[in-house]
Amino acid sequence: GPGTDAYKEATKNLGHDDHENYANKSVGECKYIVWVAVYGLGNRILTLASVFLYALLTDRVVLVDQSKDISDLFCEPFPDTSWLLPHDFPLTKQQIDGYHRGYARCYGTMLINHAINSTLIPPNLYLDIVHDSRDEDKMFFCPKDRTLIDKVPWLIVKANVYFVPSLWFNPTFRDELTKMFPQKETVFHHLARYLFHPTNQVWGMVTRYYNAHLARADERLGLQIRVFSHQNVYFQHVMDQVVSCAQREKLLPELSTQEDAKVNTSTNQRLKAVLVTSLFPEYSDNLKNMFWERPSSTGEIIEVYQPSGERFQQTDKKLHDQKALAEMYLLSYTDKIVTSARSTFGYVAHSLGGLKPWLLYQPNDHTAPDPPCVRSTSMDPCHLTPPSHGCDDDWGTNSGKVLPFVKHCEDRDNDGLKLFDEL
Repeated sequence: GPGTDAYKEATKNLGHDDHENYANKSVGECKYIVWVAVYGLGNRILTLASVFLYALLTDRVVLVDQSKDISDLFCEPFPDTSWLLPHDFPLTKQQIDGYHRGYARCYGTMLINHAINSTLIPPNLYLDIVHDSRDEDKMFFCPKDRTLIDKVPWLIVKANVYFVPSLWFNPTFRDELTKMFPQKETVFHHLARYLFHPTNQVWGMVTRYYNAHLARADERLGLQIRVFSHQNVYFQHVMDQVVSCAQREKLLPELSTQEDAKVNTSTNQRLKAVLVTSLFPEYSDNLKNMFWERPSSTGEIIEVYQPSGERFQQTDKKLHDQKALAEMYLLSYTDKIVTSARSTFGYVAHSLGGLKPWLLYQPNDHTAPDPPCVRSTSMDPCHLTPPSHGCDDDWGTNSGKVLPFVKHCEDRDNDGLKLFDEL
């Protein structure tokens, strides 16, 4: 890591001569991969875990871009060293910010331009692994060009998708991954619990809220509501969908239909706490009013809580991100959870908790889908916008049919990839 002789040797000539061939050049005993923070907090957590696993498989040291608020969110995971990229790193922030898929040393661009040559090794290579990347960019993990990538001292990665499921397409990786994760769907669950340790400030938010509102409940239900719309407003059809899902799946009771229903005043009434996370407080307010105005048909007491409702996503604002992280952890401590389609926030929360979620289908035309949700058989997050094919398959082959345990995500309509143990 930073400060070691290996790091000093590896950075000695970096950024001085970008055209120098590193094929026969000594750069020390270590190779590195730099994770660059882009997009929202859920994306960052998923991609950092993905990059860390890729580094394990390829014998690289992970260094983490600290230009954002990573240190305000997480403690250092490794004793006696640091994973933070030093501020005096030879490649400046402006240089790295300028890396994009048109960059001559972007892996996908080199592949398209037939510029891959295992005897000409650049000092650094850029990997573009975002939602609209080209298929060539997404195939960086395949054996075909490992002879080049494995020799490059520095990999710079910008990613906003969880790409762990695709790593299993590489036969060499697959053998190692099977040894590390006999239960395949638990990959992110274990990586996240190993890597991510919230700072005292974030953990204080988690424990205070949990003890005040959730600890005494007999059962805890998480409802994570994310609406992908250009309109930053509350939607009644989304509210209808959430209630329909929760009641159909027996996660929440129906309301009593009798005006004069006898209220259960037993001291042994069951208490269910509902934790709602959303940018909009109307969802929890309406749910709270439902169970205040009329009793539940089961006699259960339903208490509804929402830690925040800030109406706008404010990525990179310290307190906003800390609250968001605290809410992910609070959701992970529920007993059952409903999450929104395509939401990386929801993916992190349910996988952190080892929970198999009910996934809300994405609404179309401002109407609630029917059925409103589906129960996942895997706790793994979804790899959104994955490669169209596996490493050894022809262009156009369905990547969800390459391996029996890497299949399409239930909330993505024959798209996305995730790991399953229930085949």
